[in-house]
Amino acid sequence: MELIDTHAHITCDDLYPNIDEIIENAKQANVKRILCICLNIEQIERAFSLKERYEWIDVAAGFHPSDLYDVCAKDWEALSTLAKDERIIAIGEIGLDYHWDDVEKDVQKEAFIRQLHLANELQKPVLIHMRDATKDTMDILREHKKVSGILHCYSGSLETAMDAIHMDMYISVGGPITFKNARGLPEVIRQIPIDRLMLETDCPYLTPHPFRGTRNEPKYLSYTFDVVAKLKEMDASTLSHQLKKNYAALFHSSL
Repeated sequence: MELIDTHAHITCDDLYPNIDEIIENAKQANVKRILCICLNIEQIERAFSLKERYEWIDVAAGFHPSDLYDVCAKDWEALSTLAKDERIIAIGEIGLDYHWDDVEKDVQKEAFIRQLHLANELQKPVLIHMRDATKDTMDILREHKKVSGILHCYSGSLETAMDAIHMDMYISVGGPITFKNARGLPEVIRQIPIDRLMLETDCPYLTPHPFRGTRNEPKYLSYTFDVVAKLKEMDASTLSHQLKKNYAALFHSSL
């Protein structure tokens, strides 16, 4: 059984100081590929350095909606240049987050659309963050997105998930699917097509049960995998193979 963590912040300040240990833990837990999500230029540089040592680490980059207060013109220029690098296989995570008041909604929308246009230009998938902003996020995707991508760490309704799938998106689920208060998410996972499903940790956040409350890392992906296998009524080998196919299809890679 091989696992793919499709959303991991392993170059963030919380994890990067222990990166060799984290990588080794992931390998021991059968995580064979990690999509490293970079939210600033320093994290991109760290990810490029990591990829020189571990070719099975993929790289995505984009400006998170909650971090835009710290993004300047120089950062936008750097992202536009670095995004052309073949080592960056996706733009993200990008999107909208109305849970916090740090960044005005109009600023978030402008940055979201700007990065969607960059992804369209480069023909690279997008990784979408959507928190308390479903309608605006879906409206912007419908109007501006021309590429495929992932709704990361999904927690919405089945209707929204199917709407996204009809827009050529994938649905990724993380540690919250293991929580006792997962509410309607298990039914969403049961219902969505298996060829549109991805798994992630979103580490260092959202650690799955029974480690909830501790720092997350890719080694815990198997706990999410086991719950999804039960929900989809699939054996581990079949599910692992399908998830691998999904990743290869989205990112046009041969795994």
